[in-house]
Amino acid sequence: MEKSISKDNYETLCADWQKRFLQLDTDALIKKLPGIYSDGSRLMIPHFHRRYAVSLQDGSIRCLDSDIPVSLFTKLNIYTLFWYCKDKISDPDDWIPFRDLKDASPFGPAFQRSVIHIFSGTFSGHIKELEQACLSLGGRKLNISDMGYELDAFPCIPVRFLFWDGDDEFPAQSNILFRRNCVDFIHVESIVSIASEGLARLSEASGIPLHSGGF
Repeated sequence: MEKSISKDNYETLCADWQKRFLQLDTDALIKKLPGIYSDGSRLMIPHFHRRYAVSLQDGSIRCLDSDIPVSLFTKLNIYTLFWYCKDKISDPDDWIPFRDLKDASPFGPAFQRSVIHIFSGTFSGHIKELEQACLSLGGRKLNISDMGYELDAFPCIPVRFLFWDGDDEFPAQSNILFRRNCVDFIHVESIVSIASEGLARLSEASGIPLHSGGF
């Protein structure tokens, strides 16, 4: 997300999405989205290996696995998933980088700057810590790159984090891949914040602070 948007604006946006959630047919959502269910008063949904409960009374979201306040970006990811998921989902198809997703071009530079560069810079020289973090988030190991894992952002949106560590000649490199049909579940702009949320969770799990900029 762009730094030019203030926290107050995000809070207002989040409050608007909370109201939109109350307009939705939750029974229809449960049928459309795998991995979510209702206990009668809340809608339960996992996001990057944490369980969240969305109140059916007022739309508020709380985390069931942590006392840490739920971030605005996490809330927006959940609300926009509920709002944008289509009734008919296309076949998963192949794994592709963000830039190849439908309608992703306008957000490509921001994704490269705020996600990929930060991913590479954060875990340069810390491949073991990154792998342990992926495992702690329920990651499934891939035989791709120096270290690759598939994590579930949501049960319907798996994400592949690929990392190549640097050496004396070349800096660390990374990439993040998505199923082509992920944009059937959520707006493509939200894929940027989903990837950022994944990096934040990996940073937290590894104990490695997020890199603040490019190399």
